Amino acid sequence: MNPRLAYLVSQYPTVSHSFILREIRALRGLGFDILTISVNPADRPPDQMSADERDEWSRTRVITTTGWFTVAGIHARVLLSNPAGYLRGLLSAFRLAGSNLRGMLMHLLYFGEAVVAGHWIASAGCAGFHSHFTSTVALFVKRVFNLRLSMTIHGSDEFIDPAGFHMAEKVSSAALICVISSFGRSQVMRFSDPADWSKIRVIPLGVDTSLYSPKPFRERPDVFEITSVGRLVPVKGYPVLLEAVEQLVKSGRRLRLRLGGDGPSRAGLEHEIERRGLREHVRLEGTMNAQAVRELYRESDIFALASFAEGVPVVLMEAMATEVPCVATRITGVPELIRDGIDGLLVTPSSASELADAIGRLMDDPDLRRRLGQAGRLHVIEEYNLERNIAALAATLRDQFTSGC
Repeated sequence: MNPRLAYLVSQYPTVSHSFILREIRALRGLGFDILTISVNPADRPPDQMSADERDEWSRTRVITTTGWFTVAGIHARVLLSNPAGYLRGLLSAFRLAGSNLRGMLMHLLYFGEAVVAGHWIASAGCAGFHSHFTSTVALFVKRVFNLRLSMTIHGSDEFIDPAGFHMAEKVSSAALICVISSFGRSQVMRFSDPADWSKIRVIPLGVDTSLYSPKPFRERPDVFEITSVGRLVPVKGYPVLLEAVEQLVKSGRRLRLRLGGDGPSRAGLEHEIERRGLREHVRLEGTMNAQAVRELYRESDIFALASFAEGVPVVLMEAMATEVPCVATRITGVPELIRDGIDGLLVTPSSASELADAIGRLMDDPDLRRRLGQAGRLHVIEEYNLERNIAALAATLRDQFTSGC
């Protein structure tokens, strides 16, 4: 028997967190009755969404687009029906914010969102709720309504300031903590009470390998195609990748780098491309839907990731499933996905010369590209298969939310 659950997420659906949509859709397919609650509205209008995204959008309740009159009414009902819980949550918001005025305002906003979310969850008769990227709001829901809470902690942002993230308190309050890598588990353990370590489960993300079939292999491409996909933000290390491309171009290599995604660093990257004289060698593709990204992989000879910090990037899994050989930085959970020299190549983060050398090695050795591409797909099938990993998540959620509720 599957429990009725709520999923509390920061934004749904959204291109940058498409794995959450796949997770929820897969759980629905296994018979879970899921109420989706998003703090913020979707990142696109419905006419720009896929059919699955439109279906999820139509099912989702959004907190920040709910009218103020409705929100005020919910707060009044909760305060009158559960004054102890309401005041407990409000005091918790003040306590976590400390003396920081901006922090105080943010935590009061989170508290306001939590009251609405918790009211919806409790009214729907859910056994509990699972949180992605909304852990502070989720903590306040727990404080006010005492609903059973589980959450996924992705990393790596949560590990930058674990005290400010209130890691120990969140782990203590939750019945279950899901992490996506052994590295993530080690960091949650590092910043939480050992008495809570038994709550932590490593459940990797995954991809539907049937959607990412092996691409045609190009032995000696006239123009070597390098792809990277992700938000255009500083943590992705794109200037390092551009420097590596510049080194390769200056050595006489014929190549093109295509960056899929958009974000606040776009203008700076455009300037960097001009400054380095790479206009003919780099294309910024902008926001791409899942189908466009799959087509991009199939046109690629390699995938390059220059990030300074990650969880375990789903885009790497997707590229590997398409048999695109990958070169990535040796950071956080990435070495669990890519074993250096077996499933891909790993390089030192921030080293443009090492990245350029690894790309050049792949350009020169088609046999190596073929071997790494085939091994990468096999590793994803064995360890990052969406169906298998969702089944593990489903069993874990079923166990947590049907026992002792």
